[in-house]
Amino acid sequence: MGSALLSQWIDGPEAITVVDPAGSEVPEGVSLVADRAEIADRRFDCIVAAVKPQLIDDILADYAGNLAPGGYVLSIAAGYSAVRLSKLMGDAPVIRTMPNLPAAIGRGVSGICPGPHATSAHTGHAENFMRRAGSTITVDSEDKLDRVTAVAGSGPGYVFEIARAYAEAAMAQGFDEDEARDMVLGTIGGAIAMASEPSAASLEDLRNSVTSKGGTTAAGLAALNGDGGLSTRLHDTLQAAYDRAVELR
Repeated sequence: MGSALLSQWIDGPEAITVVDPAGSEVPEGVSLVADRAEIADRRFDCIVAAVKPQLIDDILADYAGNLAPGGYVLSIAAGYSAVRLSKLMGDAPVIRTMPNLPAAIGRGVSGICPGPHATSAHTGHAENFMRRAGSTITVDSEDKLDRVTAVAGSGPGYVFEIARAYAEAAMAQGFDEDEARDMVLGTIGGAIAMASEPSAASLEDLRNSVTSKGGTTAAGLAALNGDGGLSTRLHDTLQAAYDRAVELR
């Protein structure tokens, strides 16, 4: 996820330095170092915590001295609280963010939650920073951020699975894999684009606009969710993801 965000962040005015012992490839214009010793006592206005949560305790504390006065820590690590990270970093201001995979193409949805000591200026920068990778929603608690994770953070996985099953059903109707994929993704993409128009009707009204009484769409919808099973399954999906996020705190 860090690499996905980096590909969008490089369009901004910030000078970005990445510390990566693995020496991963970075976009042109980004400074890459393999060891913290290479940045010595340099100070940064924002330190991005983009490591696995289980590595934070061992890695991030060493960077407390690299945070410039007035700077803040932006964490994309799931399950590691802002309070814990702030203490680890010497009571530094912390903001947590939870992006999702389409951030890699600038179409992500990112939850933002200001933590201890974060100011409105820090929050404003974090919002602008993350908007380069898509849209943002700012929440006032880490519990709400866990709910954003359930809806948006994990959401692409649900959409890909629905699209996969949809394409599989199309193949069962006699289409080859490429034909099924093109029809399914084109249909989903077109419907989402239409629903995203500023003047678009409600999702319910849009559904009704293509559902003639006794027609093919009505028959398909009756099979899809006539008994409320799809609605129940999606509710259970989000609840399960949220419950797991709570377990990871």
